[in-house]
Amino acid sequence: MSLSHKISALLEMIKFKLTIFAMPFAFTGMFLAAHGIPKLRILLWVVLAMVGARTSAMGFNRIVDWKFDKQNPRTVNRAIPAGEVKMWEAWALVILSGVLFFFACYSLNSLTLLLSPFALFLTLFYSLTKRFTAFCHVVLGVALAIAPFGGWVAVTGSLVNFPWILSLGVLFWVAGFDTIYACLDTEFDKNAGLNSLPSKIGGQNAFRLAGVFHIVAFICFTLTGVKMGLHFVYYIGIAVTAVALLYQHMIVKPEDLSRIHASFFQMNGLISVTLFFATWIALILK
Repeated sequence: MSLSHKISALLEMIKFKLTIFAMPFAFTGMFLAAHGIPKLRILLWVVLAMVGARTSAMGFNRIVDWKFDKQNPRTVNRAIPAGEVKMWEAWALVILSGVLFFFACYSLNSLTLLLSPFALFLTLFYSLTKRFTAFCHVVLGVALAIAPFGGWVAVTGSLVNFPWILSLGVLFWVAGFDTIYACLDTEFDKNAGLNSLPSKIGGQNAFRLAGVFHIVAFICFTLTGVKMGLHFVYYIGIAVTAVALLYQHMIVKPEDLSRIHASFFQMNGLISVTLFFATWIALILK
């Protein structure tokens, strides 16, 4: 296998492109803390920290789930079960990415470094939760909710005045879309003894609960603007978010998951990017 093919396989294994879900919220936390654009040094270290943490977590996920991936028709072609990435290569990626994450946190400030083991542990721990709880989607939400929190601490070196309701919004937003996405594996999870909300309460009820999660997320995102005293333009971003959340529930149904990738990738990428730019513009106008 050529080097370019190997790199491509590794990037596909960790779904590098999905960094777009969490990265904009880390930027949102940074920009809110700095009341605008943070120092370039901080911005670059946060980007490296986010890439390191997510790469390590996704690599670990693929390692611990490879036996399930090999049995699941939807995931059998993933890099490890398909033999494109060896187990030692995956472990090397996890370890090196973890080192990058810790070094980036060290380069920011002492509080970021102090909190870094907890943050990385949580992102790794999520991969094990389907073995014992159907609320694994909520755990994933908690892991990604660290993104704006981390961005804030990277700038201020403090927890003072952090808008916790923003992280709460991220938590429920992630829990909602991951619950919907888990419907793809409902039957497999049941047969394999894995836990998820769709496999435990059924597709219809899981979709209803995901809707509740998204309503709570929308309220939290709205209240973030109120708490931070953001300019009215922020609420244009909130309106776009509402449409994107609603659209997800309109185009995907428990009995028809054919358009779930449009829901999962396009709409959720749109939400995270829109809220970041709405925040940035609101801070400029304020």
